[in-house]
Parts: sequence; C-alpha cells; structure tokens
Amino acid sequence: MLTYTTYSEAGGVGKTTLASNLADAHAQHGRDVLAIDLDPQNGSLTYLLGVDAPREDSDADNIARHIIDRPKGDFDELIKKTPYGFDLVPSHNMLENLGDLLGQAESIAEDLSEEFNRWDRLREVLLNTSVPDEYDTIIVDPPATAGPHLYNAIGATRSLVVPLEPTGKGLQSIMGLRDVVQGFEDTVGVTVGVLAVVPNGVGRTTDQQQYLERLCELGYDAPVAIGDRSSLFEGCWDVQRTAFSYVDEVRNRKRDHEMETLEDLHTLARHLEEVSA
Repeated sequence: MLTYTTYSEAGGVGKTTLASNLADAHAQHGRDVLAIDLDPQNGSLTYLLGVDAPREDSDADNIARHIIDRPKGDFDELIKKTPYGFDLVPSHNMLENLGDLLGQAESIAEDLSEEFNRWDRLREVLLNTSVPDEYDTIIVDPPATAGPHLYNAIGATRSLVVPLEPTGKGLQSIMGLRDVVQGFEDTVGVTVGVLAVVPNGVGRTTDQQQYLERLCELGYDAPVAIGDRSSLFEGCWDVQRTAFSYVDEVRNRKRDHEMETLEDLHTLARHLEEVSA
C-alpha cells in the first residue's frame, strides 16, 4: 500500500494543491485512492475539491470524533465520493481543537487503565475499518505546522512528500529536513521516509537552476520540478477543481506548458507508486 503525508514547513508552497492532483493522477492510473483532510482551515483540501461536508455542524460525526474515540457512526459514513475517481474524508471545524480533545481523551483512557497513544490514533482508526481492504493509496493532508494533526498523519502514513519553493529560504528548510524528520521520529516513535521532494514554481533563472542542482547534491529524490504555474493553480482554487479537471473542462484551449505540468504530475505519481511496489 502507498501511504504518504504531504508536508511543508511553511504554508503557501502548494501542499494541498499537490495532494489533490496526486490523488487525481493515482486514480487515473487505476489505483483506489482515499485522501484524508486533517486541515481545519477554510483553504483546505475539502474546499479545493468542492466537497459538500457539514464542517460547521458541531453535532455531525467527523474525523476528529473518530480520532478521539468518540464516533457517532461508522467511519465509512464519513467517506465522500469526488468527481475525480477518488474518495475523501473531509475536514471539520472540530479539528481546530484536536490537541485539547486528544488530551481529554487520553486522561479518560488513563482513568480506565486503557492504552491511548495520541499520535497513533489515525492509524488505529484506519486499521479498524474497511480502508485497508478497499484502498491501495492513502494521502493525508494536514496543516503545515507541527502538532497533533501532522503527528497523526505521520503516524498513519510513515512517509512524506515535500513540496517547496525554489528560493534560498526553501533550500534552507530542505537542508534542515533530516533534523525535522528525526524530530518527527522521536516524537511519534516511528521511522519516517521522504518519498520525494517536489520543487514547485520553478523558473528558468540561473539561481533556481543552481538551487535544483544543490537539492540533488543533498541526496533527496526530486523526480520532477513543477514550473511556475500560478495562473493554472490559482484557477483551480477559484473554481474548486483539480488541475486535470481545470485544463480539461475550463480552459478554452490546451496550453503546452500546462500539459507539460500535468505530465509532470503523472510522472511524480508513477514514481511514488513504484516506490511502494
């Protein structure tokens, strides 16, 4: 099974955009894909995909309730179909308080002499459902900041796909990635692999090309570099679609550079699929 978390140390580098398009590409390759949105922010994967979910209904069952072991129904009932051939567990506003909720659930478990690993909850939830039998690909998209959402995502997937901008600041974050991963391993108690680093917004300047060369020297696998496609990806957010759907159904003509980007996304998805084989 292919499982990974889309991770970036800072927001605004295309993490959620990448998650949506990789899910679409995997589905086009015939894989059974489940995406899980752990980001309580409004600009989340659920919003981008245009999935209708009762995220503001405090009485509704949602992923946070299952993580803290207080579900109101079966996990399968949370799963929504998307128009892109893959499924989604949507976000919910209750995720905003996930840290406090996990602390309360952990205290209750201790009083009952029950085991409760707050960073292993998502994995346990998934293992106790039909998900391992029905899906061969799981993508989790948490917030960029370290915390209970990211730690549960890592605990469930054990792997990262890391988008970054080709800037000096981006390179600095990648140089520290090994230390970041080590911190995740120490906190969550699992071994974490970096499946791919994905430069996003790459231009043709000399500095950026040198940056990409440096990235390879650092030993990270970067199967593709996504060019500067601000118009394409901003358009996706405007109309709430994946890039594949946007180019196919919204653009009035095919643009060569955008078609190249879609092929890059296919190449990246195939690389990840081969890594898991």
